[in-house]
Amino acid sequence: VYFFISAVDGEVKCEKWIRDDNNFSDESKLTWWLQRLVGQKKSLTVNWPFPFAENKLFVLTLSAGMEGYHVNVDGRHITSFPYRTGYTLEDATGLTLNGDIDVHAVFASSLPTSHPSDATQKNLEMSNQWKAPPLPGQPVDLFIGILSAGNHFAERMAIRKSWMQHNLVKSSIVHVRFFVAVHPRKEVNVELKNEAEFFGDIVIVPYMDNYDLVVLKTVAICEYGARTVSAKFIMKCDDDTFVRVDAVMNEAKKVNGDRSFYIGNINYYHKPLRFGKWAVTYEEWPEEKYPPNANGPGYILSSDIALFIVFEFERHNLRLFKMEDVSMGMWVERFNRLKPVDYVHTIKFCQFGCIEDYYTAHYQSPRQMMCLWKKFQRQAKRQCCNMR
Repeated sequence: VYFFISAVDGEVKCEKWIRDDNNFSDESKLTWWLQRLVGQKKSLTVNWPFPFAENKLFVLTLSAGMEGYHVNVDGRHITSFPYRTGYTLEDATGLTLNGDIDVHAVFASSLPTSHPSDATQKNLEMSNQWKAPPLPGQPVDLFIGILSAGNHFAERMAIRKSWMQHNLVKSSIVHVRFFVAVHPRKEVNVELKNEAEFFGDIVIVPYMDNYDLVVLKTVAICEYGARTVSAKFIMKCDDDTFVRVDAVMNEAKKVNGDRSFYIGNINYYHKPLRFGKWAVTYEEWPEEKYPPNANGPGYILSSDIALFIVFEFERHNLRLFKMEDVSMGMWVERFNRLKPVDYVHTIKFCQFGCIEDYYTAHYQSPRQMMCLWKKFQRQAKRQCCNMR
């Protein structure tokens, strides 16, 4: 059996299994390995026998980690494989087994009482070097508001230790804040309050966290960016998004200073889904298509659009829709009737993961955040990390 090596939660990942039907010699197997393990000495030996045998009973254990599933057979770790892009454990609805096997018994252990991210002692590094700079005494060029959930301690810590260390952020030319709603669990809110007080980079919005209310966090980002820090440009992103701060700033500055703009990976003529997990009823959205809208993981607005959104919200004139990216497209469309808006489309605000020379990379795990930051610091060409 041959393996292609990478890691999932630090465990060996098996991307492909090949049965040794060609009777390769031990020497050829070792040569094959050495070609993939760069820098290893030839004294390396590998002994991973195929874990299954015909007519033999075995116990297979499947466990869920932060980045993927892990498989043990008879108590020995065999392989790990990553979740698909965008997958969350809440999406899992069942387990199926395929192949020439007979299942004698299935045992499901109790579900964990908390998400692994809740282990604040493990995920939060309470060091002064990760604290946010204080509020600037003058307007900033760019404000970045990050949507986050209360128990996403690991995600926030990874951002603090990666792209929030960019010199544009440290010098307060760019200002960054996390926007978090109240969590259903009291103990999470206690830890969140302590985290917010220590790092000084969290804005807690006063309502219970819910998918349908995420749009209110976006309004809060607009208000904070336009009023509290008087930013020229306002960006919204998610806490699993790596941001190349310099590239985003340069993209915003390309637009004529007197123009209103909306920059991102723009969806044109998208239609509502009427069936499935993301179904939208005709009562919620009677139109047959959405307005042009940038993908939610990362987009930039000029400050006049953000102020318009805040004013309309305060006057109860703002139409709210549960999909915040569609809501933003709807608001920008309204503003466009009053003043022309430059819609700037670029795929470098990546929705589905990471592409070479990205501006933003979505669906990045905490480990990938750190990997991207290390690559950003040492490489001229901005390359992705494929650890998920």
